[in-house]
Amino acid sequence: MLKQTISRDIPLAEITLRKYEKPVKLEQRELVRKLCLSTGLLQPGDSRDIVVDILHALLIAKRDKHELSSEEVKTVIIRARKEGNLPVVGVADSNIRRQLKRLRDIYLVEKIKNRYRINEHDSLSNIFSERIEQYLLQNVLSRIRDYLGKIDERF
Repeated sequence: MLKQTISRDIPLAEITLRKYEKPVKLEQRELVRKLCLSTGLLQPGDSRDIVVDILHALLIAKRDKHELSSEEVKTVIIRARKEGNLPVVGVADSNIRRQLKRLRDIYLVEKIKNRYRINEHDSLSNIFSERIEQYLLQNVLSRIRDYLGKIDERF
C-alpha cells in the first residue's frame, strides 16, 4: 500500500477585515485596539492583546521619528501597562518579536538594522491605501476572481 502525501493548503497571503462602529470618543489605546481588531491582528474577545501595545508604542515613537529595538518596545509596553493598571502579560521577548513580524507581514511596520518603526514614518492611512488596499488586497481579490472564473467554467 502506497503512503499518500497530503499537501497542506498554505495561503500565499492572508487578510482579515472587520467593520466596527465609527471611532468616536475613544482613548488612544482603544483606537489602536479597534484597528487591530479591524485588520485581523486581534481576534474579538482575545485577552492576549500585546499586539495593541506594540503598535501603540511604535505609533508614539513615530511622532518623533524614532525607531525602537524589540527590547525598547518591551520597556515601553511594561511601563504603559503598569500606568494603565493592566496585567503585564505577553511581554516575553519571543512573543514581542512574533507580533512585530505580524505587523511587518501586513506592511505596517518595517525593520531596519534590528530596529522597528511604522513604515517610513508614514501615516497609517497612507500605508493602508498604498500597501494593503492597492497591493495586498488587490492581489488576494484577483486570485479569488481566478478561482471564481475556473468554477464558472466547470460548473
